[in-house]
Amino acid sequence: MTNLTTSESIRLLKGNYTGHLGYIYQDKPYVLPITYYYDKDDHSLISYSADGHKIDAMRQNTAVTLLVEEVKSSNNWQSVMAHGTYEELQGTDAKFKLHQFTEGVKGLILAKEHRETEFISEFSSKLYSRGIPTVYRIKILEITGKRKET
Repeated sequence: MTNLTTSESIRLLKGNYTGHLGYIYQDKPYVLPITYYYDKDDHSLISYSADGHKIDAMRQNTAVTLLVEEVKSSNNWQSVMAHGTYEELQGTDAKFKLHQFTEGVKGLILAKEHRETEFISEFSSKLYSRGIPTVYRIKILEITGKRKET
């Protein structure tokens, strides 16, 4: 197993749009799959969610980690962990970042899966019966990656 360089780790984040978000709530760790977009301009991750357990937890403890992995086999994989801080976005910032998220993920789906998507509902199944979604950013503070190839 070898360490990824910082640029290799960022390339892995940039080339994917799903990962597992880790956070703490009432002294227990939780890990959930999320859809995200890497924002190279401010070295952060953009996502959104309906208010609920995850958002409540991150509001209380802003330290979070995103794990992204590409697994071809048990002997051929790479992964990256981005440790950072949860930050809620409001108003025009939230609208701009949600648009950037949508367009970015649509571009990644086209490049990786060779299919076009028109609407966010085609790659994100979040429902908003509980109101307006919360758009958030994870400011990356530390990034580490590993690779195994045989």
